[in-house]
Amino acid sequence: MTALVLTAALLHLAVVWKFVQVANAPHDLPLRAVTLCLVCTAASFLLGLDAAADIVDHLLGVGVSRLVQNSLLVAAVYWLMCIFLFSAEERRRARRRARWEALPLAVAVLVLVLTSIATPAHIRGREFANADMSQAPVALFFVAALVYLVYALASALWWTVRYARMSMRPLVTGLWLTAGSLAGMVVANTGRVGIDVMRWRGEPVPAWLTHGTQGLLALAVPVFIVGVTYSGAAMRMASGRIWLQHRRAHRRLRPLWEALHDAFPQDALSRVPTGGRREFLSLRGTHYRYYRRVIECRDGLVRISPHLAELGVREGAPPSELARHLKRALETQANEAATSRQALAVARPDDDSLDADVRQLELLADALSKEPARAEAGSTSR
Repeated sequence: MTALVLTAALLHLAVVWKFVQVANAPHDLPLRAVTLCLVCTAASFLLGLDAAADIVDHLLGVGVSRLVQNSLLVAAVYWLMCIFLFSAEERRRARRRARWEALPLAVAVLVLVLTSIATPAHIRGREFANADMSQAPVALFFVAALVYLVYALASALWWTVRYARMSMRPLVTGLWLTAGSLAGMVVANTGRVGIDVMRWRGEPVPAWLTHGTQGLLALAVPVFIVGVTYSGAAMRMASGRIWLQHRRAHRRLRPLWEALHDAFPQDALSRVPTGGRREFLSLRGTHYRYYRRVIECRDGLVRISPHLAELGVREGAPPSELARHLKRALETQANEAATSRQALAVARPDDDSLDADVRQLELLADALSKEPARAEAGSTSR
């Protein structure tokens, strides 16, 4: 019971979070579909708790909780199908297709309502396992719900496969896991339809069919959860690796940046606020400080390069030679203007990528941080 209550609480927290996201992006159709799917799932799960079901039945009548729960369940599967429909199809066509797909949902809910009304009060509201399937309204109630589940899950599977074929890693991995779980759910619910019909006709249900559908659902549900969360988790991990890389590079560039910043404080990109402590701790703040330091280091090297040229530094000079002359160039710049106005390309990367540029700056920063130690070692030997 505690686990059920905890699951319900987590579902409702997820709903609150999705409402916050929808408020920030109200026109995002897949996000709205995810939110509505979670709302229906959370409400259906809540009505599956005995305490909540008893309250609803006491206020509205016996069997109402089971009717509402199953109606919410088929609605949740409808919105699940819409998630992949909105993701794989063009916006206008997706909205039109979603409206057409609402018709089978309305028919299924109408059948649930009519069969509930036709069911005798003393056998209403029972679960699938102990429902009296010899009564036609009861059997039709579950058949209607299961047939729509099979239809909606199969449609969601079709759209998921289509979306997976046009996607790339890591999204495609999660989509194929989701597709596999949806296929398992389709097979399992098809088996449950067969069980319902057999019980309706009074035929014995094979044990392998009962255990097979239960086992397949028990496997498909966790695979589905892994599938829908895999892509987001993989992207978060990739973002974390980039954040860590930028944080390390920011620290590694510190010796070079400090030397150039002291010489050219006017080049500091300080007009854009960082947002205080919150920005400092955020991923965005780390990336901002990284790019800011790289730009300031490169600007400083461009400014000091005429002095380096006067000291005999040539393009393609190794970081150790460049660091040795950089300190002298900075001292010269502080005392007099450069006689040559031609900038010198120093610490040039192997290609035009930012990562290659940063690697050269890091090598120069490492050499510059070792330069004082070399000077001390040389004076001692003399």
